[in-house]
Amino acid sequence: MKKTLAILMALLLIVSFAACGAKPEPAGTPTPENPTIRLSTTTSVNDSGLLPYLLPVFEAKTGYKVEVQSAGTGAAIQKAIDGNADLILVHAKASEEEFIAGGYGVERLPFMYNFFVIVGPKDDPAGIADCEDAASAFAKIRESESKFISRGDESGTHKAELKIWGDNAPDAAADSWYISAGQGMGACLTMASEEQAYCLTDKATFLSMEAELNLGLLLEKGDDMKNTYSLIAVNPEKIDGLNVDGAQAFIDWMLSDEASELIAKYGQEQYGVSLFYLLED
Repeated sequence: MKKTLAILMALLLIVSFAACGAKPEPAGTPTPENPTIRLSTTTSVNDSGLLPYLLPVFEAKTGYKVEVQSAGTGAAIQKAIDGNADLILVHAKASEEEFIAGGYGVERLPFMYNFFVIVGPKDDPAGIADCEDAASAFAKIRESESKFISRGDESGTHKAELKIWGDNAPDAAADSWYISAGQGMGACLTMASEEQAYCLTDKATFLSMEAELNLGLLLEKGDDMKNTYSLIAVNPEKIDGLNVDGAQAFIDWMLSDEASELIAKYGQEQYGVSLFYLLED
């Protein structure tokens, strides 16, 4: 009997010590009621690698899952109008303001920027490297009839390009040197490399692809080269079935100090420069 009691006491002591030494399991991130956020965005924030860099941090912190639909700004906005997005991240101010004026967007929140650059053949046959701005460079490209790849997709980059050309933009049907691709930024850069053509691109996407391309960065100065990005939640009073809470959670995080620090650092380690910059308050 004493032997049995001793064994029981020993077992109790072992269990007690084990319980004292055990660490409680950390509570998991709670799953939101509607965990899926549909983000419609421009190709540049995806092709540059910025979203793939940011989203795992946001998703681990909040329990949300972001479904990214990437297209030119015009198509990205149209997805929201069609009810296929909870919010948009785009870079074409006039189109954004039109989206809000139509009642589809809640508020335009500009928060970061990068720069457009002109890339092209490293021997620069049009001689644009010494130009003071993009408009002067485009004039030289036109004069020399050097090949130029246009997005041609109503994206923010395409609209910026058309603004630089002004009232006398080339016509792909009439000007054989001007190629309207109707493709995203990454595809257009690949085409420009293959064709040895000039192209207007955001700097971030070019730097992220530079090792794969046979192109040089020829012009990156001028007041006409700044490229501002905005977040806009889709208006639930206009569109049914939106994940309003999810959209707001994503916007709040993207505007947070944590996200701002990550955005400011993106590109520094790999390229030696930041690829995106934060707008000053």
